[in-house]
Amino acid sequence: MTTSLADVKAVLDRLYNPAWAESWDAVGLVTGDPGQQVGKVLFAVDPMRAVVDEAIDGGFDLIVSHHPLLLRGVNSVAATTPKGRVVHDLIRSGTALIVCHTNADNANPGVSDALAAALGLRDTRPLKAMPTDPMDKIVVYVPVDETQAMIDALAAAGAGRIGDYDRAAWSATGEGTFRPLAGANPTIGEVGAIEVVTESRVEMVLPRHRRRAVVEAMRAAHSYEEPAFDVLELASLPGQLGGGRIGTLPEPLSLRDFASVVDRGLPRTEHGVRVSGDPERTIETVAVCGGAGDSELDRVRAAGVDAYVTADLRHHPATEARAYADGPALVDVAHWASEWPWLTDAERLLTAGLAERGSTVDTHISTLRTDAWDLRL
Repeated sequence: MTTSLADVKAVLDRLYNPAWAESWDAVGLVTGDPGQQVGKVLFAVDPMRAVVDEAIDGGFDLIVSHHPLLLRGVNSVAATTPKGRVVHDLIRSGTALIVCHTNADNANPGVSDALAAALGLRDTRPLKAMPTDPMDKIVVYVPVDETQAMIDALAAAGAGRIGDYDRAAWSATGEGTFRPLAGANPTIGEVGAIEVVTESRVEMVLPRHRRRAVVEAMRAAHSYEEPAFDVLELASLPGQLGGGRIGTLPEPLSLRDFASVVDRGLPRTEHGVRVSGDPERTIETVAVCGGAGDSELDRVRAAGVDAYVTADLRHHPATEARAYADGPALVDVAHWASEWPWLTDAERLLTAGLAERGSTVDTHISTLRTDAWDLRL
């Protein structure tokens, strides 16, 4: 079965939903026709000149990159600029480009999951958890013999889905009372007479974006002219999506030995591995953040971990973090190296996702080192 660019994008959007990207980011399809066929896919951290040449020379139909080619708005993609030339060459050669940046950072599994796995961390959880999708709870009162039919109707409209379970509901019985007024057309009772009815209180949760559909389904299924119901907005809770990860080592190590684990687990760069802290300090709990992570230093310290592995640590944030006696040891690696392990995960997950749809592509991970630094003296 042939694979279209739209097929590949659909799988990637499911793995790395563009809605998970930060507001300032530029992710998704950059070049390419959704209808074009894709036979070969190249994964890379940076859509740089060398990577684009590798893709064109190798006959790849698509580059899946982590970093954007055009992060900020531009007024021109003329071939007189380096990025403009890349855009022209991609289009001329029919090579598509899809970017999965902060949407891949916030995914689960995402960029920091791959970094944590490369360092052998276990029992990981998000460092900066995104809230779960906004949820409501609907509470409706129905005659007892209508309980199951009401649950069915609400479930069909999208309520009652919790994890791997659907039609999840809670009910209890009690007495409902009302008096129909002039102009009413009561299902039970008579105008002007007080009625007492044994009713079920039915509760079900629902995604907030399904609120209108669920309320309409409730009204359609209810036998009463004026159903009694409530819609409650539930508090947001931390979810499993989000940036960074916190985990534990299989066994405690000295900071010196842990730094060696980091060095062996990531591809070599001229940047190397920089360490801040007592080399003999015991390391057991570790926070990681693929890419530039000094903006999360306060969050890391509040988490109480022993060490923090990230990239692009600047002088002032690092020295300020070291001033706290309860702060973590710092392990600074090259930006490119911290994100490169994700490529293997992305390749595996895309291949599996396409296989579920009955299609395949040839894949390759670029080993070109696109770190910015070439020599360290």
